[in-house]
Amino acid sequence: MTLQGEILAAARYAHFFQLEIMSGRSLESILDGNPRYQKVKDLSRGAFGFVVLALDKQTGEHVALKFIERGPQIVNHMKLRHPHIIGLREVFLTSSHLVLAMEYAAGGDLFRYVSARRGLPEDEARWFFQQLMIAVDYCHRMGVSSRDIKLENTLLDGSPRPLIKLADFGFSKDANQHSAPTSRVGTPAYLAPEVISNQPGQVYDGQKADLWSCGVLLFILVTDQYPFRRPGDEHLKPNQKLNVMLQRILRADFTYPRNKTLSDSVRDLIGRILVQDPNQRPTLQVIQSHPWFMQGLNPAALQFNDAIVAESLSNQPSQAVLNEVRSIVHEAGRAAPEQESNQMQMGKMVGGGEPVCDSLDDLVRCAAAPEQDSFDMR
Repeated sequence: MTLQGEILAAARYAHFFQLEIMSGRSLESILDGNPRYQKVKDLSRGAFGFVVLALDKQTGEHVALKFIERGPQIVNHMKLRHPHIIGLREVFLTSSHLVLAMEYAAGGDLFRYVSARRGLPEDEARWFFQQLMIAVDYCHRMGVSSRDIKLENTLLDGSPRPLIKLADFGFSKDANQHSAPTSRVGTPAYLAPEVISNQPGQVYDGQKADLWSCGVLLFILVTDQYPFRRPGDEHLKPNQKLNVMLQRILRADFTYPRNKTLSDSVRDLIGRILVQDPNQRPTLQVIQSHPWFMQGLNPAALQFNDAIVAESLSNQPSQAVLNEVRSIVHEAGRAAPEQESNQMQMGKMVGGGEPVCDSLDDLVRCAAAPEQDSFDMR
């Protein structure tokens, strides 16, 4: 299925938040009375929340406000300050939601950009992939693994030659906090084999899993298709289709569409990244030295992060700020159980209901939700 088809399928299966049920307030009035932000319009709604465009009345700037029910790894996002990462400006709590005030990316996301063009020529795909790898390099050097890299979380700034902004660190892990990844979280089509097969309590390398997701993203950029799906899968039921895809991921069994002409060089790079054994995948530095990646790249780009990492490390949020944010997140967590019974009324579904999936079989049973949504499979 093409990405255009994915959008249509997502529209058919979309589960929007029923805020009236959960809090008694409508989306239109969610910012009524807020002293700083005035709603402009809705931007998107998804499995774990919704995003609105708002006017910051103090600065006159437009910001994106993301309303979520529970606190993700906000502290991880706060420490990241980079031109290719969406800036997190403020965190506050309403009666029903935790709210993240973020930099607004006017160009939408890479998912819709690619689907509208039915795939990209290699030169344009390279332009985006180079930026992505610079962003991921920065994250990893800061100790943060995203664990949910995908087209939908790669936003565009709206310029004629778009610059990317990596977003959504809700599933991220910070190696500096002595917390190694053990849980199966992310988006099924982008999951690395070791994440799918991971057993409770086992540790995997979040950075190597990120690189797998980057390989999947590159495949989609140049083909307009997901690597572990086949045209014949469309007749399958949702849970069967997901199961087949997961089994292919576990085997690293992908094929290129016959109607796409790709260079041997990009095929080589994708083939090196999408390997079953994470220890056999190239490091980020090796990816950045690949001939396909290097083409047209300013040599200075590979040193771009050196100064930014040094500056970020010397200008981290103060402990007082971090404690305040943790307090807000804690308050949001206390409110979450009160909303759970209302969610149960809507049905225990992937997305709004966050089902608990402790095995691959459980994950397959969660297949009825929109497939571009992120899953918490803990």
